[in-house]
Amino acid sequence: MLEFDPGPPQSVAAHLMAVPSYAAHRELFWYDWGPVFYRGRLDGSAKLLCIASDPGPTERIAGRTLVGDAGQRVQGFLNKVGLSHSYVLVNAFAYALLPSKAHKGTAILSEDAHLTWRNALLDMIVGPSLQAVVAFGGQAQAAVQLWQDRPDVPLVEVAHPSSRHEPELVAGWHAAIDTLRSVVTPDDGADPSLPNYVGKVLESDYARIPVRDLPFGVPPWLGDDHAGRTGKPKRRNCADRPSDDLLHTLVWQAPADQP
Repeated sequence: MLEFDPGPPQSVAAHLMAVPSYAAHRELFWYDWGPVFYRGRLDGSAKLLCIASDPGPTERIAGRTLVGDAGQRVQGFLNKVGLSHSYVLVNAFAYALLPSKAHKGTAILSEDAHLTWRNALLDMIVGPSLQAVVAFGGQAQAAVQLWQDRPDVPLVEVAHPSSRHEPELVAGWHAAIDTLRSVVTPDDGADPSLPNYVGKVLESDYARIPVRDLPFGVPPWLGDDHAGRTGKPKRRNCADRPSDDLLHTLVWQAPADQP
């Protein structure tokens, strides 16, 4: 059976299309490229909800969140928990934050329109199968604390996958895997006994993004930046924003050895 993400259910799609305007804060965001909303299951079947901060350039290419370097780290995290498909991933912000302005964005999470829309989305995409929530990084953790009707399941708060403090990330993610393995039921056929994080993030701790999470028609290498991470010069993402035009230009580079 050919696997790909067919897009959100109509009710969820309608809500996503009603995302509040970010125009009043456009100086903080990579605004002109528009929002990116989710990856994974939106039908209430997810056992694990993961929330991160905001989408990046590779996410804009895919139209799905957490598919670049950070997303491939998260996919490795999900694999260690024992989940191959029963998850849903969203962000605190639907638009990409400019890295130099990220610290100014947190207050927006509490603005009525954004708070109401985000909480309604979270309510829509979780169901009785939910067994835990993971918040990656400070903005995601702030968003979770503002989720008024958060289900009564364990909340795990860890460093964002793009954190530059690797020892803290590894220690926190190691503990999170131990916790989640005790509360999340593995998916059929998944292996929850993969090696946990130790010392530093290894290439084996990454995982490619499953095709079931991506739209039909994307290149087969999208969601797998192994070649860039292990090559010289090192390149962590297939898409990037050049510093001389951070707001309006995106550079997308295919691997030289693409299949």
